[in-house]
Amino acid sequence: QVQLVESGGGLVQAGGSLRLSCVASGRTFSRYAMGWFRQAPGKEREFVSAISGSGTSRVYRDSVKGRFTISRDNAKNTVYLQMNSLKPEDTADYYCAAGGYYPAKITTRYDYWGQGTQVTVSS
Repeated sequence: QVQLVESGGGLVQAGGSLRLSCVASGRTFSRYAMGWFRQAPGKEREFVSAISGSGTSRVYRDSVKGRFTISRDNAKNTVYLQMNSLKPEDTADYYCAAGGYYPAKITTRYDYWGQGTQVTVSS
């Protein structure tokens, strides 16, 4: 069983930055690929980025490429999402997830989910 806790969300102006963190419980963190998803009001949850268990491979959705960076520190059981040049359309609840598949861009490939952290980007 893996428990995930996100933090770092908040309100930021367009063009600003935020760094999301997700801390995982357990001693097998490096075995899991980690993903970030987001869900805006009235919309389906969508893939944002994923990173392999070793941290050597990453994928992003097209709309965040060059602005967002995913990373992980396996010694700290933590995955990060650095978000720069934020846009109002990035406003959503952001969720981290852990799973056994990489690269996985659909929610059903992930076994564990955090509770989410809210990101609001004002124009």
